Amino acid sequence: MATIRCDVLILGGGTGGCAAAQALAVSGLRVVMTEPTDWIGGQFTSQMVPSDEHPWIERFGSSERFRAFRRAMRDHYRMHENLTLPARRKLYLNPGNGWVSRICVDPRVAHRVLEESLGATRATGRLQVLLNTDPITAQVDGDRVVGVTVRDHQTGDETVILPTYILEATEVGDLYPLAGIEYKIGAESRAETDEPHALEGEADPGRIQSFTWVFAMSFGGDPHAVAEPPADYEKWRHFAPPEWPYPQIGWNYYDRRHKTTRPFGIEGEWSQNLFTYRQCADPEHFTDGRSAATLVNWPQNDFQAGAIVEVTEEERQARMHDARQLSLSLFHWLRTEAPRPDGGVGYPDLRLAPEISGTPDGLAKAPYHREGRRLKARFTMREQDVSEACNPGRDRAVEYPDAVAVGCYAIDLHPAANGEMGLEARALPFQIPLGALLPERVTNVIAAGKGIGVTHITNGCTRLHPVEWVIGEAAGLLVGYCLKEDKTPHQIYESAEETKAFQQFLESEGVETQWPTLRAMW
Repeated sequence: MATIRCDVLILGGGTGGCAAAQALAVSGLRVVMTEPTDWIGGQFTSQMVPSDEHPWIERFGSSERFRAFRRAMRDHYRMHENLTLPARRKLYLNPGNGWVSRICVDPRVAHRVLEESLGATRATGRLQVLLNTDPITAQVDGDRVVGVTVRDHQTGDETVILPTYILEATEVGDLYPLAGIEYKIGAESRAETDEPHALEGEADPGRIQSFTWVFAMSFGGDPHAVAEPPADYEKWRHFAPPEWPYPQIGWNYYDRRHKTTRPFGIEGEWSQNLFTYRQCADPEHFTDGRSAATLVNWPQNDFQAGAIVEVTEEERQARMHDARQLSLSLFHWLRTEAPRPDGGVGYPDLRLAPEISGTPDGLAKAPYHREGRRLKARFTMREQDVSEACNPGRDRAVEYPDAVAVGCYAIDLHPAANGEMGLEARALPFQIPLGALLPERVTNVIAAGKGIGVTHITNGCTRLHPVEWVIGEAAGLLVGYCLKEDKTPHQIYESAEETKAFQQFLESEGVETQWPTLRAMW
């Protein structure tokens, strides 16, 4: 069994992991990053989810590295794609013109740009990326994790990695149970958090946000091709989540909280047009005759029939199979049965787009996880910290003296994997506190992704791309800073003076820790 010694082990090569790796690129430290698929980038790439973001993202409210990543994706299109002249001249080019984001891109482009951003560091040997690799065990000495054994799930080869620090950037907090690091899962009770929307009565570990198996599709397929239904089509065509008055696969989305229905389609009004929602290629921007393409992460393929975290491997595999079948069934319905405004049914010229997904069937390489295990941290962000309703008259959320990053997104909880309803509420522009990245006890592990110290409710606004990025970036910079200054993360956190010095370092690195006055814009 091979052994690797390194300064920093980044578990998870998703959005937070890549941001951490970029932040460590000039540190001179030896870094190893693992990634369970063959594409780094997570939400942007292997999960095929265009960036959900706040309205000021191009100017402020993230970090300079995140804005540079966005510029690099646009530059890639200008240099390597057949853009029209008007598209080429757009400062804030949105290649897909999707309305969920100001930059809906083909996931292959995001992957190439991230690979290029880390290429120089990998060439020097200071960064080693282990693809198709997951952690399987951890070795612990007191309050330190001294080693992690990882396995290449294609070859079966195992490697022991012996790091000084570990950044936990996996999609669902894989390290926490392996290393005995205290964590939470599911929805808390109001008695635990005092949050207005927390559960009355007992907590519910099974109330974790649904995951989605995204797929890529485009127009331009053969309308005469035989459309064979997926194996489980009849099951998913008629599946209805609890309390829904009709099947999940259809044009009607049911809001159980308000008992209202919102109709959708893939034609007409943009706010109801699901095709353009996450469209990643708009033919109007290109001169090569390409067809419109979109990434399908819709209410109709949120998987509400069971979680794949904290379950047996047999249950996990069965539910991942079912989630794939749900998405393929949605596509088949769109092609053959979906009602059209002209009175007809189906869009037979739709096709799955495996060239976009990098897979044989057009499905993403990995499921999109909104929520997993959440760290029991030195500080936990709660609904009353960020909610607009809890902070009347304010233009920003509660301010933290140890802020290390900023973010802004609504509290957006999708229906849970156990079928329970979600939550949608306005949140104010918020900060990410250093305490939310640090375990209560373990001294050399830092949360660098979605699994920080948040509640089930506040996870709804901290799980998005720009926030996951700046969490990972702050975590990477923290490790580099601690090793250079010969201090521990907890020493930085416990000293107001040290915290201030670290915040100044973050700001010198282009990481924003404060929001400007937003009242005139909010």
